[in-house]
Amino acid sequence: MNFDDFLKSISKIENIQLPAEASQFKMVPPFRQELLQQQKKATKNAKKAGVLALFYPNANKDTTLVLILRKTYKGVHSAQIGFPGGRLENTDKSLQDAAVRETFEEIGVPRQHIKVVKQLSEIYIPPSNFYVQPFMGVSQTTPIFIKEEKEVEAIIEVDLQHFLDDKSIITKTVSASYSKNVEVPAFHLSNHVVWGATAMMLSEIKDMLKQLL
Repeated sequence: MNFDDFLKSISKIENIQLPAEASQFKMVPPFRQELLQQQKKATKNAKKAGVLALFYPNANKDTTLVLILRKTYKGVHSAQIGFPGGRLENTDKSLQDAAVRETFEEIGVPRQHIKVVKQLSEIYIPPSNFYVQPFMGVSQTTPIFIKEEKEVEAIIEVDLQHFLDDKSIITKTVSASYSKNVEVPAFHLSNHVVWGATAMMLSEIKDMLKQLL
């Protein structure tokens, strides 16, 4: 989809009601819903983070979404696909500021090139005890990505039309923190499998965009 057409279509996105769990839970195994209910007490002491779903025009002016593949390390999110973003720091004025700052630090998109257009539904991630606040943003220029070598293994560019295609949703067997060899719904995007919290956030974005495009 041409990026100029995309911008015109999403101009009313602030008026779209967040589908929240109705969308998010499309991308989780049923028992994770029960797990989240059981861990409600833990959420009171959860850490905070902000992430950004950034849309932009590629070299052909087609609408594109950026994701990142995180480095392999000793941690619960090792080698996973996610949005640029990270922990709320004392220097951040808000979770939105944290998401924008981390997007610059992780993939090199200047803050002044980013316009946040929608705050999405917060999501709790049990393995790391984080409440993550996602935001949707746009860059009207084609980014020159610079990846943060210590944290980012690869930058993944996803075509909007491919993302919106229902054929991009698959079932994948994974080893999750709450179960081994479990089948989960996932997105297959740009030759990468995206599941878990990132897939839940993507599901909400997809459902909103389908109302506008």
